Amino acid sequence: MHIEPGVVEGAKILLSYATAVTGLGLTAKLARDAIRDNGGVVALALRSLLTTALVFCFFEVLPRHPVGVSEVHLILGSTLLLLFGAGAAAIGLAVGLLLQGLLFAQFDLPQYGMNVTTLLLPLWGIQLLAKRIVAPGTAYVDLSYQQALALSTAYQGGIVAWVAFWAFYGQGFAGDNLAAVGSFGLAYMSVILIEPLIDLGVLAAAKALARFSQGPLFNVRLHQAA
Repeated sequence: MHIEPGVVEGAKILLSYATAVTGLGLTAKLARDAIRDNGGVVALALRSLLTTALVFCFFEVLPRHPVGVSEVHLILGSTLLLLFGAGAAAIGLAVGLLLQGLLFAQFDLPQYGMNVTTLLLPLWGIQLLAKRIVAPGTAYVDLSYQQALALSTAYQGGIVAWVAFWAFYGQGFAGDNLAAVGSFGLAYMSVILIEPLIDLGVLAAAKALARFSQGPLFNVRLHQAA
């Protein structure tokens, strides 16, 4: 989902700074909620370190393929949310992306505002969606395939929508740009198909290994109903 250099240039890039501030502001709210409801400051710090390391690995180790206006990544945003909570997931996405840019992809830093927006705002969306589709009496380890699919589809769909927005905002609606956005969106279908299965596999492992997947490193909601 990395926006390629040159897609949005000049004064237009100022909008990405505003959207990034919004995304980081929502991250601060999620972090505050996590401190209040999900184990406190130390637990959030531990989970955030873990999610940051995972996100960095997702971007640097897992396969990625340039397609159209961006790259197809297996980001596992819904997996991070379920395992570690929305606050830690948001911090991990923001900091992991920044570290990847600073250490290995400095050419991506001017696009950081667009890329962090593309990651964080869909995460905020699925955090709200989870509250609607997961009953208060259901722990996350007991999610159904349909619920996992809904969360994953919403997150990946949000990423595709934001990538399309930046592409059209920066380059307009010429035929070549339409084709590039379309090919990127189509390629992301593979992620939408794979991620719910990964979510369910990870949740099944967490349930089977409950003695190891409880405590400050994991989301309280993973094993406990709200």
